[in-house]
Amino acid sequence: MKLKSIRLLAAAAATACATMSGAATAQADAVSDFYSGKTVTILIGHPPGGSYDLYAQLIAQHFGKHIPGQPTVIVQGMPGGGGSLAAAHFYAKAPRDGTIVALLPESLAQDQVLEPKKSRWDVSKMRFIGRVSDVTSVMMARKDSPVKSIEDSLRAEANVSCSGRTTSSAQTGAVLKSLIGSKFNMVCGYDSATASALAVFRGEADLTTTVWANWSVNYAQQLSAGDVVPVVQFSEKRLAALPDTPTAVELTNDPAKKQAIEFFGAGGDIGRALMTPPETPEDRVAGLSAAFDGLMKDPEFLADAKARSIPIAPITGKEVDAIVERIISTSPEVVATLKQAINDGFNN
Repeated sequence: MKLKSIRLLAAAAATACATMSGAATAQADAVSDFYSGKTVTILIGHPPGGSYDLYAQLIAQHFGKHIPGQPTVIVQGMPGGGGSLAAAHFYAKAPRDGTIVALLPESLAQDQVLEPKKSRWDVSKMRFIGRVSDVTSVMMARKDSPVKSIEDSLRAEANVSCSGRTTSSAQTGAVLKSLIGSKFNMVCGYDSATASALAVFRGEADLTTTVWANWSVNYAQQLSAGDVVPVVQFSEKRLAALPDTPTAVELTNDPAKKQAIEFFGAGGDIGRALMTPPETPEDRVAGLSAAFDGLMKDPEFLADAKARSIPIAPITGKEVDAIVERIISTSPEVVATLKQAINDGFNN
């Protein structure tokens, strides 16, 4: 009897495994059938030439072969509002069938916490499928600028070029002005980080901020020639490439200010990450996530990134979701301190 029971249990287990395997295969086939012959769009909210376009174009060249059904992958730009225009469109109007993903500002979750009435999205309802790399914002000064260090900025006035006030690259100057005491004049209105950097090279402004990937790839020649010098970086710890450049957190001993600066820089951990719109079918989110994980291990993709000097530091979509949750749950006191600092930095 015992032997018969064991055989029955084994048969039941085998049947269950076969059923589960069959269901998984059917699901994979359905995803493959859906994507076959289709086009997947990577939406970015910035003009060509910056780090968003840099990463989006790199991904687009290699992503399709990893997605079931091997669809064509293209990049679509929707510049405006420092990425907020694309974010609002993606959240409310983009197709929710898995044919569109987005590479949007790392500051979306922080913006949502800082300005909930102005943020036309809810990051917690979007799904991340993976991060290509974290990003660190770095403020650079022109070599003949009156301010070439944080110490200089406490003594001399300088113009900081920036695009919209909602962008993290613009807010870095405002935060330093308010919390550290830098004598910055915020000159916003440029249409992109690229235009802001060109303003510095042309002498229209003294300093500007963009992510390190943008400096190290698109402005490698200027960096090598010493045309710009690093002033401060917004990261938890100093980048290996900039060991002598202080982080913003190092510039104050005030606990409240430190917490506010840490919160401000937290989006850097989200970095350049791909997400899907709300209500995208679960099987397609899973298919895209698995495809992204495969892409991050693809020798051809990694070799291409290395040849272009594009940093790659991937984490999974679930890990990005956890970072977003941490940002959204930041204490009201820290949020209030940073919000006041940004407002004061632009308005005083």
